[in-house]
Amino acid sequence: MMRFTERVAIVTGAGSGIGRATALRLAGEGATVVMADWSEEGLLETAAQMPPEATHIERKLDVSDEDAVKTLVSEVVAQFGQVDILVNNAGISGGNYPPVTENEKADWEKILGVNLIGAMLMIKHVAPHMQSRQQGAIVNTASVAGIRSGAGGNPYSASKAGVINLTQTAACDLGGFNVRVNAVCPGLVETGMTKAVFDYARANEKEHKLGTRCELRRYGKPEELAAAICFLASDDASYITGQALPVDGGNTASLNMPGMKV
Repeated sequence: MMRFTERVAIVTGAGSGIGRATALRLAGEGATVVMADWSEEGLLETAAQMPPEATHIERKLDVSDEDAVKTLVSEVVAQFGQVDILVNNAGISGGNYPPVTENEKADWEKILGVNLIGAMLMIKHVAPHMQSRQQGAIVNTASVAGIRSGAGGNPYSASKAGVINLTQTAACDLGGFNVRVNAVCPGLVETGMTKAVFDYARANEKEHKLGTRCELRRYGKPEELAAAICFLASDDASYITGQALPVDGGNTASLNMPGMKV
């Protein structure tokens, strides 16, 4: 399939994991891809895996810095004339999961700044260019942690719940301009963010337990999330907006309480 020929896509968090897999898939289906990430090393690794015929550029970016976001979007429009697809994938987890009584304000500000405010800033500066052309697709990476507890710490979960709601409100704001806004909600996927979980499981011979609490009894792959993101970004999803799609092996399909599944 070449669903994205002559389309320009910006992918944040493209230096690893789901963002990398999405950037590679978009490029493989014909898109010009602007890859943004705070890690220059990660961006270079993604670029090295790009198809030889793909048009792509890499830019270091802190999505919580509005001036930096505005500069990037202006540069992309000046160079390519348009932005057709925005994938808001940049995110941080915050590491440990202390109870709310032990939470630090600074941790909340940092996590919300990247995960939620960063997504808002990207939409704020990209969407006007989509509105002027009366077309565009935005896909945000939320999480099952934004749907129910147990998949992340308090600030991370709150940030992803916010991303789901931002998806809905932005879809309402932009729908009249034929700009669609959707989200994916990943379950457990092996990425840079979850590396510590996977490293611990492998070091303690527990890898076989990873993902067993979801209905498919396994963890996900970044490429599986990329497939869902690219579907929502494509014309195949032309009548879908304001939705948050769990891509979680069925994790959110049941109560999923500890001890319920073997």
